Amino acid sequence: MWPPSSLLALALNQVVRPHLAEDVIPAIEGRPLRVEVYDAGLRLDVVWQQGAFRPAAAGQSCELVMRASAWDFGRLLLRREDPDTLFFARRLCIEGDTELGLHVKNTLDALPADAWLSPALPAPVRQWLARHLLNTP
Repeated sequence: MWPPSSLLALALNQVVRPHLAEDVIPAIEGRPLRVEVYDAGLRLDVVWQQGAFRPAAAGQSCELVMRASAWDFGRLLLRREDPDTLFFARRLCIEGDTELGLHVKNTLDALPADAWLSPALPAPVRQWLARHLLNTP
């Protein structure tokens, strides 16, 4: 799933990287994580290396796996759902290194509510997110 992982890495670099806390960087350096969007059949593997998110190498085992539907991931990223609520409702599955999972959760929680509607993302992506997840024109 290299092309989708590359797109995720690009989006993370545009949206998350500017807000990444300095103390988080050593904790995530070189530690691959996977985002599984089960209803879309996607497995997106990324790793923080040399100051940026990059697609993880093929066949590399991931230290953290987060699994949910596309709808739930969208709601989570746009802060319409709390990750704890999704987790306890069994709509978000998190497996692997607990410490790494907490760093990811805290980083996402620290993002501004409109971060995923950043002008750095392509206009069609922002428009789709706004229309389908925020219910705005």
